[in-house]
Amino acid sequence: MANQMTAAVLYGKEDLRIEQVPVPSAGPGEIVVSVAAALTCGTDLKVYRRGYHAKMLKPPIAFGHELAGVVVEAGKGLTDFRVGDRVVALNSAPCDACYYCKHHQQNLCDDLLFNNGAYAEYIRIPARIVEKNTLHVPDGVPFEHAALTEPLACVVRGLEETNAQPGDTVVVIGAGPIGLMFINTAQLAGMHVIAVVKRDEQIEAAKVFGAEQVVQTTAVKDVVAAVRSLTPNNRGVDVAIEAVATPATWQQAVEMVRKGGVVNFFGGCAAGTKVELDTNRLHYNDITLKASFHHTPATARRAFELITSGQFNCREYITGRAPLSRLDEVFRKLMDRSSDIKTAIIP
Repeated sequence: MANQMTAAVLYGKEDLRIEQVPVPSAGPGEIVVSVAAALTCGTDLKVYRRGYHAKMLKPPIAFGHELAGVVVEAGKGLTDFRVGDRVVALNSAPCDACYYCKHHQQNLCDDLLFNNGAYAEYIRIPARIVEKNTLHVPDGVPFEHAALTEPLACVVRGLEETNAQPGDTVVVIGAGPIGLMFINTAQLAGMHVIAVVKRDEQIEAAKVFGAEQVVQTTAVKDVVAAVRSLTPNNRGVDVAIEAVATPATWQQAVEMVRKGGVVNFFGGCAAGTKVELDTNRLHYNDITLKASFHHTPATARRAFELITSGQFNCREYITGRAPLSRLDEVFRKLMDRSSDIKTAIIP
């Protein structure tokens, strides 16, 4: 291998540079992966716009976290992985020793180890992630499909947290990549899905991924009433999933759910955001409010199984491909709300 590689480095707000940096090497228990595909993601777009991520990264820093590729170096002591293996490595791993890990909340681990740098020719995977959150990709599964594991793991966990059952009616507010994943996952689990979308092209996308009914916000006077009218006696949905991340949609989610229903605030609003909720409605209707963040090793494996079994509609998610040199252009296009769902960056 050469000593230098091409990588995307984030320097700050909308300041992304394609640079030559040293190729990483594998320490004990680590692997170096030649990146075959790295996918764009809403979180990366947020980081690009803001120039940082409070939990994950402070610039200047290598960037990107959804990837799959081939092992080119395996560190000392590794028996599970060797050079030539096709792998998907997640962007974090828990410690399994802290209070939260011991309480089955590994997503809230006090020492959650994050890894970034997928938009590059090579990436080093820390030993803890190799051990707990790196999976062998079967030969027939394209790398860009395998790279969907991380966001899907978050979605699988989010849906499981609502305790939605087959036959339930679920509304998904938002039809970005995550909203579409929720639609797809809920439909595969036997739920009836209503999608709430904004733009024209999202109507078709929501249907492709399994929404039975679609409400377009710009085409109705009252979004909440429109959703409730699609349920028997206007009673509301069993489960509402918010995947837009605005206070208005958080409030709508609460209004759309039936008595005894569950709301999952999945979209993370900007820091300092406050939401007003009707206490009477929550109390007398016995409504459960949840928020879910991140994934666990168990949901990563369940998501991977959805992908590798061929059930999940991977092909439709990858709406573009681009070389690393065009990454900045891809992000600018995504900021303009293009109809692209995910672009596969092929280093």
